[in-house]
Amino acid sequence: MIELSDDRARLDVGRIHTWLASSYWSPGIERAAVERAMAGSHCLGAYTAGKQVGFARVISDRASFAWVADVWVDAPARGQGLGRRLVRWFLDHPDYATVRRFALVTADAHGVYEGIGFQAPLRPERYMERLSPDFAARLRVAP
Repeated sequence: MIELSDDRARLDVGRIHTWLASSYWSPGIERAAVERAMAGSHCLGAYTAGKQVGFARVISDRASFAWVADVWVDAPARGQGLGRRLVRWFLDHPDYATVRRFALVTADAHGVYEGIGFQAPLRPERYMERLSPDFAARLRVAP
């Protein structure tokens, strides 16, 4: 059985950093940046047999908007619905009951998130982003 918990004391920051540094969305991210991101977010871990096997975080004003980020499921735990379960935990959390828009970005898990109500933006022409030059360069070379 996999347990979900937002107890920060249980988070394995070293493991989370390793996962995120190997991801396509934050390749090579420094541990200090992961720690800052976690400090400003509501973090959730997934655990089995005392070992962390998943992670997700939300950045939110807890009133109208929430951004889901860094959803990661360790390879041996994939294919069991854990990614969807991590995100669903936030969608169902009472702190986010008034949130009108949850957003996220994915390159390869659209089906996972569509299954819990996410869809392509209704008005994508209104969305904009500003990337730091360093981050844009990393994304251009990431697989």
